[in-house]
Amino acid sequence: MSTVLITGASRGIGRAIALACAASGKFNKIILNGGHDAAALEETSRLVSAAGDLLCVSSLGDVGDLSYVESLRRSFGPADVLINNAGISRTGLLTDMAPAEWGAVIRTNLTSLYNTCHTYVPDMISRQAGKIINISSVWGLTGASCEVAYSAAKGAVNAFTAALARELAPSHIQVNALAPGMVDTRMNSHLSEAETEEIRSQIPAGYIVTPEETARAVLNLLDMPEYFTGNIVRFDGGWT
Repeated sequence: MSTVLITGASRGIGRAIALACAASGKFNKIILNGGHDAAALEETSRLVSAAGDLLCVSSLGDVGDLSYVESLRRSFGPADVLINNAGISRTGLLTDMAPAEWGAVIRTNLTSLYNTCHTYVPDMISRQAGKIINISSVWGLTGASCEVAYSAAKGAVNAFTAALARELAPSHIQVNALAPGMVDTRMNSHLSEAETEEIRSQIPAGYIVTPEETARAVLNLLDMPEYFTGNIVRFDGGWT
């Protein structure tokens, strides 16, 4: 039994991962982070607490802020498993993107990984054990028009994952990333029905994956033996 920290757990993929972790029976403590929606985070916490015999604690804060992440560690202790799921996207032409928007995407999707790993990895090194899963995107592998900032951040997440895995493998710490394609979450709710159908028609698997199925993939990665590290696992139904 161990402790897992899940960032961006208020809804969508993060909430599904939290519920899957609770149902797995592998964790006796689940730490949930959410960025700004206190009500949604509280609902996730309620659902997780009801799902198993475990301690669930939650904290609202910006994981792009190192001082907040350090306070999270002081408040709730170390984590055996770290799942970096927090992420935002801004859709539009790069030439129309304000510097503040670029900064927010990089801060939430990439700087947050530095903050959590910088804070929680020393505990893992001390124990000579740990698992880190970074939620990336296929756009970090192929790039997406009108999502340059998001694609750039997720591409950096992939490089971060591969490099940190090499650094931490001697300490028996796994670092992997899951790169989903289209997931049925609020992040994609700006798409019209026609746009969504066009994407669905391009996916060989024939459907847009749910957060719950994505969470199952994360749990499967956590079950992989120690030798499985430094991988960017594409999870897109054959789309890209």
